[in-house]
Formats: sequence, structure tokens, C-alpha cells
Amino acid sequence: MASRAIGVTDALLLVTLIVFWGSSFVVVKMVLAQGLTPVSIATYRFLLAGGLFVLALVFRRRRKSKSRMQIEMRDLPVFVFLALSGVTFFFLAQYTGINMAGASIAAIFACFLSPIFIAVGSVGVLKEHVSKWQVLGIGFAAVGTLIVILGGSVGLQFDPDFFYGSIILLATPFLWTFYTLLGKRAVEKYNPILVLTYVTVFGGVFLLPFSLAENSILLALSMSASSWLAIAYLSITCTLLGYYIWFYSVEKVGATVTSSILFAEPLVTVLLAAAFVGEKVTAPIAVGGLLIFLGVYLVTKK
Repeated sequence: MASRAIGVTDALLLVTLIVFWGSSFVVVKMVLAQGLTPVSIATYRFLLAGGLFVLALVFRRRRKSKSRMQIEMRDLPVFVFLALSGVTFFFLAQYTGINMAGASIAAIFACFLSPIFIAVGSVGVLKEHVSKWQVLGIGFAAVGTLIVILGGSVGLQFDPDFFYGSIILLATPFLWTFYTLLGKRAVEKYNPILVLTYVTVFGGVFLLPFSLAENSILLALSMSASSWLAIAYLSITCTLLGYYIWFYSVEKVGATVTSSILFAEPLVTVLLAAAFVGEKVTAPIAVGGLLIFLGVYLVTKK
């Protein structure tokens, strides 16, 4: 489906999505400080969210008796790949990266690089011409990414956590691109709630072996009320509502337009990270972020 002009309702939904997802990086950072592991946070988030999606699917079936509850077996591999790319591996990489490099870096990479990868992926799938401006934009983004990683990790003393955390975070835009383009085809055939239910449940189940391997599943017995509230926030606003808005927007206004709106998300993250977890944005990170933003503009502009 070709992208169309964005309406007021669509814009409001995307702004809401930016606030939800921008704050999620900081919420995760705060919960990590309370002793939870990246694996346990992801596992609890998506097991809870999966249950909520099942309830939403059942509720929808009661309102519309003809709405489908099952997917075709031939599409099962697609949903497995969606769950692995958009949930299991994506959030293992993102939460580990947040723990090592910080919330602001995670937001910059996920939100600034994803639109470029999605736009390039869409061009590849649709066999469209790549302009010289798009090539230039990709170059700016690549340089900006290098500045962020090297500028943040190489100073008076090498910071291995920041460096390797940034490298891990580079996996997130690749995974999100695969998830978005494959998911767009899925929602063309199935209702978004059905897609999200299966993907979220599968993703949560696929996280269980990682949680069991590190024995972090037992942390649920000692979690504080504030930690559970944070998990509930991540499950309800960032997953249940956020994912529905994402797929709805991809279907209504197109993958390129929807992903381009994410450029504002790091601003929310940076402001909240500075206010609540004391993160600072250094000059190299700011310069690199601006170059990546410029790359996003050149790649996605009409």
C-alpha cells in the first residue's frame, strides 16, 4: 500500500506512540537499577502482554462473532519469525544495550536508524529507484552512528560497556526493519489484534528458556510493587496499545511515513533520562545523533 497524507487522528496516535515508547527506555533503565535483569524484564513484559492480547482477542470475538481466532498453519513460520525478530531477540538486544550503554543511546539507534533501514528495505522490496539524496542520507547516518559509538566509548579511558552495548544495540534497527516489513504483509491478511496476539504470546514463550537459563524467572517472587507497576506500564501502554498503534499506522499511512515519525522519540527519551536516571548527552553523541537525524530526513523525504 502506498503512503498517504497523514490525518489529525493518525498524527495524534503517532504522538501518543512516541510518548509511550520514548518513556519505555527510561522505565527499563529504572527497573534494571532495582535488580532485575534484561531477560527477566522482557520475559515478564511479554508474558503479561500476551495474556492481555488474548483477552482483547476474545473480547473482539464476542463483539464480532465472525472474527477469526486462528491463523493458517502455512503462515505459522511467518509468525514465528515475527515473534523472534520483533519481540524475543529485539528486546534481549535492546534491554542488554540499555543496561550497558544507556537509555538515550538505545533510543537514538532504534529510532533514528530504523526509519533508514525500513525505507531502504521498502525500496528494495518495491524495486523503486534510490536517489542520490537517499544514498547521501545513508552515508550521513553511517558516519553519525560511528561518531556515537566511538565518541561515547573512547575518551580519557576506554569504556568497554558503552562500546559493546552500542554494538549490541545496532542489532535492533535490523530486527525492527525485518519485523515491520514482514508484519505489514501479515496485517494485510489478518486483523492487527490477531497478529499481535500470536506474535506477543510466541515472543514471550520464546523468552522463557533464556529466563530459565539464567534463573531470573524466580525474581518474580521478590519483585517490589514499583517493579510490577513498571512491568505493567511496559505491557499495557508500550505493548498492548503501542503495538496496535504501530501496525494500524503502518497499514493506514505506510511503513516509511510511520517509521519516520520515530525521529522525535529519542527527544522524549533524552529528556526523561536526564530527569529520572541522570544520563547526560555528550557532544559526540549529540553530533552523531544530528547526523543520523539528517540521514533520516534525506532518506525518507519525498
